[in-house]
Parts: sequence; structure tokens; C-alpha cells
Amino acid sequence: MINHDTMLELKRWNTPTIYNGWELITKHPRTSHFNREPVTDFMPNMGPMVGRAITVVIEPSNGDHIEANPKAWEEYRKYVASVPGPKIVVVQDRDKPYMVGAFWGEVNSNTHRALGCVGTITDGAIRDVDEMHNAGFKALSQGFCVGHAYSYPVAWNVSVEVFGTRVDPGQLIHADKHGFLIIPEEDEENILHASQFMDANECKTVIPAARSSQGKTTEELLENLNRAGKQFSENAMKELNRKGEW
Repeated sequence: MINHDTMLELKRWNTPTIYNGWELITKHPRTSHFNREPVTDFMPNMGPMVGRAITVVIEPSNGDHIEANPKAWEEYRKYVASVPGPKIVVVQDRDKPYMVGAFWGEVNSNTHRALGCVGTITDGAIRDVDEMHNAGFKALSQGFCVGHAYSYPVAWNVSVEVFGTRVDPGQLIHADKHGFLIIPEEDEENILHASQFMDANECKTVIPAARSSQGKTTEELLENLNRAGKQFSENAMKELNRKGEW
């Protein structure tokens, strides 16, 4: 598992770039491990966030949960505090697609920030978005809600499903305005190098080929694009073979 320093380096790249690196090294299908449904980043100016998954399930429409476990908040916060940061809180809302109440607002975002969390991914709602932003707490969610109803921890430290994707506690997450990517543990060690390599590979091949079209005939342009695409693929395969352990 990667350390905090590597997470900070991963944070310098957008999530599509990290996906490109992951695609090179993973044995998982290219169609897995990211959100399958639309999700909105309500703090895109904060850039990407990277952290370990903290998981919690809520059901704001059901007030019975408060009576069933009066100490749920206390027990849940103890769990959050026990996990090393940085952390991203992944919230599954059982009321989806309805947004009955928001788990997130000014108080909860500041509380979680104090416990080492940098943001949240929730298929429910948020509110107090300006105050959340001021707290430095990033949020990807379904939308807004004016109230919190019975937003209460129902279950935590469990596998959850948000935006069509399963997330397990402790998994590494990279997220920004494009969506989020869950990086499997076996891919963590090489994800930074692979992402940096693929970004440089694009900059040396397909991007300059596409941007150097001025003064060229259509035939010359197509030839350059084909040549660059072939070189891009060859570079990727060469790097993959060089890192045989991938």
C-alpha cells in the first residue's frame, strides 16, 4: 500500500490521467472501478482528492435508526478516527434516487475534516455547500437538499455501492470533476509511475501530431496521426514489457 507522500503526488494529476496509468497496469476490465452513473463535483476548483475509503450507509427517511442505536454517531466517529488519513467518506444513501435529507453540511464536514477526512462521495445530498467549501471539504454527490431529516449512521466499515460502483473500506480513491476511480490494492504500487509515463507518452506522440496540422495536406496529417498512434502503442508495450512484474 502506498504512503501519504505518494498520495500527494497522485493528487497533482487529474483522474482521467490516473485512469490512463491504471489501464496500462491492471488486470481488471477497463470498464470497472469507476462511477457508472453521473456524479457532480461541487468543488471543482479544489482539484482532485486522494484518500482511503471510509464507508457509511444512511437512510434519512427512516427515523427508527436513531432509536435502534442511540450511540451510532459516537461509534461511527470512533471508526473514522481509527483509520489513518487522508480519508474520503463514501456514503451510500438508501433513499436514492430521492434526496430526503443531507448527511453533509457545515457541522459534519468540519467534524470529518478534524478527523483527517478530505472529502466525500455520496449518492445522496449535501447542503451548506459554501460552508463545506470554506472547511476545505470536497464533495461529489447527487445534488442538494435543504434539510438533514434523519441522516444518521446506519452501518459503517462495510462494502457500499455508490453511482453503480462497489467501494470497500480502505480502498484507494482518486476523484475530481470527471468522477472517481477505485484503485485496487495490487495496482497501487505502480499507479503513480504508470500515470506519469502515459501522460508523457501522449505529450511526445499523439498530442503533438494532432497539433501540428498547419500547412499539411490531409494525407500528410493522416500519416502523421497514424505514425504517432503506432508509436504511442509501441512505447506503452515497451514500458509494460520492461516492467515485467506488472
